[in-house]
Amino acid sequence: MPPGAGWGSGSDVRRTPSPAHRPGARHYPSDTSDAEWQVLAPHVPTGRGRPIVYPRRDIVDAIRYLDRTGYQWDALPADLPHPKLVYHYFKAWAADGTLTRMHNSLREQVREHLEGRNRQPSAALIDSQSVRGAETVARTSRGYDAGKKVNGRKRHVAVDTCGLLLAVLVTAAHTPDRDGAKPLLWVLHACSPSVRHVWADSDYAGKVVDWATASQAQRQSLRRWSSTPSSSGWVRRPDAERQHWALEPFVVVGRCEALQDFSQDLQRPT
Repeated sequence: MPPGAGWGSGSDVRRTPSPAHRPGARHYPSDTSDAEWQVLAPHVPTGRGRPIVYPRRDIVDAIRYLDRTGYQWDALPADLPHPKLVYHYFKAWAADGTLTRMHNSLREQVREHLEGRNRQPSAALIDSQSVRGAETVARTSRGYDAGKKVNGRKRHVAVDTCGLLLAVLVTAAHTPDRDGAKPLLWVLHACSPSVRHVWADSDYAGKVVDWATASQAQRQSLRRWSSTPSSSGWVRRPDAERQHWALEPFVVVGRCEALQDFSQDLQRPT
């Protein structure tokens, strides 16, 4: 969980060095390699005015450590920067768009150099998943998904045909998929205007299909496929096998325990 109000402001924690500064040694599995840091470094702000007490790479390594392990903020190892400092930069980078720009750049590089595709996608897939809400989630922003028997929130995601994340929308768990589809498609259009075709399963039925096709602002064609019990919700068609398997980003998210806490914290009303 994030630090409380007693942790102070960003200007205070930036001047608070930890007695256990890392002497350049990197031994955690989550630490960036030299090659990874060369890719990430151009997207990390260098700061203004005051001298930098901790290298930005140490801050990034600390955030990656939390994401990998799911530990509490104040349980960071002593050889990583102080938790107050790490949380300050995580919150600041999330607010100023640094994390979003970094993610988008990495996705474009993967598409171009590893997948041999255009940097910007022309097709996407949408799906949703209900997750149990933490104790810190307000009652007004949670709901009960009767079908999944989950009390919490529902995350609606859009991914490209490589399975790379394009857009996320968080609602109460009782929100039907078709109701969450409209705002998700608007977010997708704002983030990735090059997308013209969107695939969805049979839960996205009704007027939302016609709305997506007819909307001049969207200019997106929403296409549905039918699922069968034997395929556990997936239809394996030869011409779209990659697309169907791409809708497994939730498996990856589930492996990073702290991502659920991060999403709850960023969505919590203030």
